[in-house]
Amino acid sequence: MIKILLAEDQTMVRQGLKMMIETDRSMRVTGEAANGKEAVKLCETHSFDIAVIDIRMPEMDGLEATRIIRSRWPSCKVLILTTFNDDEYAVKALKSGASGYMLKDAEPAMLIRSIRSCLSGGMALQDDVAAKVIPRLLKSEKNSTVNESITPRELTILRLIGEGRSNKEIADQLGLSVGTVKNHVSQIMDKLELRDRTQLAIYAIQNNVV
Repeated sequence: MIKILLAEDQTMVRQGLKMMIETDRSMRVTGEAANGKEAVKLCETHSFDIAVIDIRMPEMDGLEATRIIRSRWPSCKVLILTTFNDDEYAVKALKSGASGYMLKDAEPAMLIRSIRSCLSGGMALQDDVAAKVIPRLLKSEKNSTVNESITPRELTILRLIGEGRSNKEIADQLGLSVGTVKNHVSQIMDKLELRDRTQLAIYAIQNNVV
């Protein structure tokens, strides 16, 4: 069972999202919060696989909640779900550790796919969001070379992460086991001093690996 934390300040919207998510019988919203502060508090006493968080909430916004959750409970993924199709918000969310940025007008099936993508190690971005975010990342200051300690195999895996591939997809393409890919990803993060796959994907884009 996939355990989901849902943080949304509007009760009716939160209940609607819960119903949408739980149309997939493998998913359950096991924690509900009306703001980022409540979301963080729930993480202190409950274990979640992923947190679906709104950006604008009282007391503590979704960006701050994402930073705290990803730093204190790195195994818990975060998917930002918002009404704001804003590239600035999206870039900040990804740099805060979110694995995806989706709009609330997305179809229920897309929301379910996005949750699964985040859990499998991918990056979930709606097409119109990606159209704004990727150019922003590409315009960021770029380095001409990748860290010299990165091996050719690790560079290939880094490129595939930058393309949004999951560990299983990478394993299938390279003829490796998922466990081997996970080990490579951990080594790459250690070498680059990055904390999650989202930061790896951003690094890959900014360093012309993709």
